[in-house]
Amino acid sequence: MSVLDTSFVVEFRSVCKSFGSVRASDQLSFQVRKGSIHGIVGENGAGKSTAMKLLYGLYRADSGEIRVNGQTAQFRSPLDAIAWHIGMVHQHFMLSHPHTVLENIILGVEPRNRFGFIDREAARKDIRELAKRYGLEVDLDAQVESLPVGVQQRIEILKALYRRAEILILDEPTAVLTPPEVDFLFENLRRLKDEGKTILLITHKLREVMKYTDRITVFRAGRVSGELDTANTSASEIASMMVGRAIESKFERKTVTQTKPVLEVSDWSLSLDGTKKLEKLNFKVNSGEIVGIAGVEGNGQNELVQSLLQLFWRQTVQSSGKIRFEGREIQSLRTRDILDLAISCIPQDRHREAVLLSQDCYENFMLGQIDSFTKNGFIESPRLHQTVAERMEANDVRPRAPELHLRHFSGGNQQKLVIARELEKKPKFLIAGQPTRGVDIGAIEKIHEKLIAARNDGMAILLVSSELDEVLALSDRILVFYEGRIAGEFSRETANERVLGEYMGGAK
Repeated sequence: MSVLDTSFVVEFRSVCKSFGSVRASDQLSFQVRKGSIHGIVGENGAGKSTAMKLLYGLYRADSGEIRVNGQTAQFRSPLDAIAWHIGMVHQHFMLSHPHTVLENIILGVEPRNRFGFIDREAARKDIRELAKRYGLEVDLDAQVESLPVGVQQRIEILKALYRRAEILILDEPTAVLTPPEVDFLFENLRRLKDEGKTILLITHKLREVMKYTDRITVFRAGRVSGELDTANTSASEIASMMVGRAIESKFERKTVTQTKPVLEVSDWSLSLDGTKKLEKLNFKVNSGEIVGIAGVEGNGQNELVQSLLQLFWRQTVQSSGKIRFEGREIQSLRTRDILDLAISCIPQDRHREAVLLSQDCYENFMLGQIDSFTKNGFIESPRLHQTVAERMEANDVRPRAPELHLRHFSGGNQQKLVIARELEKKPKFLIAGQPTRGVDIGAIEKIHEKLIAARNDGMAILLVSSELDEVLALSDRILVFYEGRIAGEFSRETANERVLGEYMGGAK
């Protein structure tokens, strides 16, 4: 009788998975060592999330073998993965917002007392012990919808640990976190690793890969293009393996001579449900200019975007001051009227505000511009199909399968389609909210090139990004938001990461 090889906690052996004619996983073979933080990197659409969803039982492999602790594992659903002590924290959290933290954590695995009723006190005791042990304390009676995203992520991790996960998959875990929350997350992941748990980390942020992982598997076009020990590689080598070429972020920033104010915000203050969110904002965005907003999330950036688009649904709003677009006050206009003024928006939350996951690429590309593809009341399908195919090619949206529902595309490829759609409208003013969130390094390069090209052509762009590198790379001027105010304004020449960080943290 042979002894099982348990040095690898996870093994993929020639695993294949297709969606229709699209091969998402092609002969995948790689190994993950027990008690390590293992990076899973690759371009958007390279097959990273598909592979991890196969491991978590959300998809079933067409062929090949997945082994866990040396044994062949069959995954028909996430329940099978949980039985193998595998947990997954998705990029878009799977939490029920109207319910409490406690209810979310125990959902589906509720402990029962001897009378058959849910034993909430026993669950509370176990969860508190877990939270204390791993530094993941959270108010168990709070409603999830009232909590910031960093705390919601703790809940997702606690939920997996409560189900006794020994293998934890995290899909783009830092995409919506502030820098202090990122540090807190990885401090806890290291603690889990020290206890022998295994972390599989899907991320596009090479700085995090280099700093926190032990080993890396690189995906490209549904295959494994390389396996590397982190200590013996570099970010440039990983990037080249991901995209098959050297990454060079070069774009020409032209001097735009004839500029005029497109957006003007004067003494703008805003309160929501009695809480002050914005106070005395004064700034403008000119044609042919990118104005970047830097700041830790939650300091008024989202409320500013909502103000510009009048998106305050079901909320009591008090405001003062003026917002003008090309000299016209817009406070009294409906959202539809504002968008008709040649304003476009790349929303910060694409799933809630930008796409229809259950519809194909054609339907999603028409959102906000159906009149452009309609004649005599009928959609011109041939022209729509040709345009979408051309834009998917030009923006490298993968797979090139516009008939697929958008839920079958990776988050980064969904984002590329959204950006292609909004630029297709040729707006005078573009709000770019977290334009590269969840997007790989190769796609970031292309998105930056497109934003700079639009700026060079005279478009006014307001960039809202939690990535300081992005704000510094793209902006002509930078506003720092802190507690609903503009804490500082910098030219491109005077801004740097240290100075901006001081203002973002309230030190100045």
